[in-house]
Amino acid sequence: MAGAFGLYTHITANRRRSVVLIAGLFGLVYLMIFAGALAFEAFAGGPSLNVLAARAWQDTVAALPIATIGTGLWVAIAYKGHQWMIDAMTDSHGLSRTEAPALYNLLENLCISRGLPMPKLKVMETGVLNAFASGMNENQYTVTVTRGLIEALNEAELEAVLAHELTHIRNGDVRLMIIAVVIAGVVSFIAEILYRWLAYGPRVRYADEAGDGTRRAGPAGAALVLAGVIVAVAWILSGILRFALSRSREYLADAGAVELTKNPDAMISALMKISGRAEIPGAPSGIMELCIENAHSGFVDLFATHPAIEDRIEALVRHAGGQRPAEPPSVAPSFTGDAVVMLDKRLAPWGPRPPEASR
Repeated sequence: MAGAFGLYTHITANRRRSVVLIAGLFGLVYLMIFAGALAFEAFAGGPSLNVLAARAWQDTVAALPIATIGTGLWVAIAYKGHQWMIDAMTDSHGLSRTEAPALYNLLENLCISRGLPMPKLKVMETGVLNAFASGMNENQYTVTVTRGLIEALNEAELEAVLAHELTHIRNGDVRLMIIAVVIAGVVSFIAEILYRWLAYGPRVRYADEAGDGTRRAGPAGAALVLAGVIVAVAWILSGILRFALSRSREYLADAGAVELTKNPDAMISALMKISGRAEIPGAPSGIMELCIENAHSGFVDLFATHPAIEDRIEALVRHAGGQRPAEPPSVAPSFTGDAVVMLDKRLAPWGPRPPEASR
């Protein structure tokens, strides 16, 4: 009962977080608009910082309808086109039942067992070991796995990873993370524009207010400093909104995989194989945050979106009845790089490999 309570409260909390994140997105955009207006008024000049701030506020209020419509369009474009952008950035492509019967059947059977809609299945042609789910609704949900993962994991381990990603979809984690990435994208885009304008745009006129030859920027300089501080704060807050998402979602997805497969040992073995081999070369942080593993270490771990693999394995041993293997599961050396070598007879059930990847 406790597990079900934890699961359903997590789903409900994710829905609330989605609403808060959307509201936070618009709030941060309005804050950035005010910073831009304040910088504009600084260049126009004024008798005091209060006057400049008041004029900037009036400009912000006047710009709110346009800012709201523009942000709404950004969200709509991201809602409709995010999967296309993810596919383009990861160079992934679809796998049909004919192309990968065994892998497709694993995913389909998991969906049938829980009455879940069948997501699209895609593969990323890289030798690293990782997987992620994406999509905002039933028509978009997609599970993407890397070629290295397909070839390095056995059937039970692949089933556990697919169940992990399906749990993210069922729990609403995928939608929540994509909203967070959209927020970061909007704020970063506006921050970049304002930064370049402040760095390379017009300059504040200095004045010799005291008559002693000393050049002072006065209220205009103070307004520019304040605008810069606001931009920095908004950018930091956008990051906090992303990292504030509870890391418990990974523990719950691992638990959901065990619930679906009834095989905690397979999840443990899969995580051990993935550990240290999950970094996708060139993948932006937004993609890595969706993945089953996004490793960080040291101080950066304070802001990590995923708990350490070792902590996740310990949770599976302690709470799911899993057993840590006596020997770490072996992964062939070819699986650790981008070039993956595999016998054709084992590859066939999991999907065809592009001709250029063959050896």
